[in-house]
Amino acid sequence: MTAAECYVDPSALSRLYLHQAGSREMVAWRAKVQGPLAVTHHGRTEVVNAICRAAFLGQLNEEALSETLADLSADFQHGHLRQADILWRAALNRAAELSQKHTPKLGTRALDVLHVACALELKTLHFLTFDSRQQQLAAAVGLKNISVPSFRPQMQ
Repeated sequence: MTAAECYVDPSALSRLYLHQAGSREMVAWRAKVQGPLAVTHHGRTEVVNAICRAAFLGQLNEEALSETLADLSADFQHGHLRQADILWRAALNRAAELSQKHTPKLGTRALDVLHVACALELKTLHFLTFDSRQQQLAAAVGLKNISVPSFRPQMQ
């Protein structure tokens, strides 16, 4: 599996930058996957917000906040992550369709549905998330869920 075949939900991607449950497993997984991971503008915003929220919660001091944001920027500059362009109207339309078809059964949250729709629009084959409902949706639409060893998805 290459990075080009994978969509990583921002809540999972943020674990590469923040010490959270699943961070160690994400780092190990990322070390095995070659190439840049595609990140939408929205996904990048979510990762930045997760980092900034960690500062608000007192998990990062000002210096650590600056360093962590710099690490994220460096990963884009050095080609570990790539900014993925996406047709947002198509992604939002697909998300609405997925919501109507699957949310009544799965209870998936809107942003989680949007990320699955983005994965489909980017034509990725694999999906990585730590959210079990999002995993169920990804599987229902034909994406192969990436299992990160030693970490169990959570119901969110």
